Amino acid sequence: MASPRIVITYCTQCRWLLRAQWYAGELLQSFEDEIGEVALVPATGGVFRIDVGEVHVWNRKRDGGFPEIADLKRRVRDLIAPGKSLGHADRAAGD
Repeated sequence: MASPRIVITYCTQCRWLLRAQWYAGELLQSFEDEIGEVALVPATGGVFRIDVGEVHVWNRKRDGGFPEIADLKRRVRDLIAPGKSLGHADRAAGD
């Protein structure tokens, strides 16, 4: 997957912009050479979803709440840079 686009869709009614920004910053910092773009998309209705290309990586309603950052980074890494070490995030998973 070349220069993937990550889309974080967040509910404005729930005021989840800061959470979306934080996740975006963490992903950009961890995958600075692998990510082409991170987009923040405002929505309503309690949505909080993270997509990498066409793949739904996280959905608050489907997956139950919000992801731990280490889990999110592992999910994104497995799609865009499978060989990349995540340091502490990998050790926390017992890898």
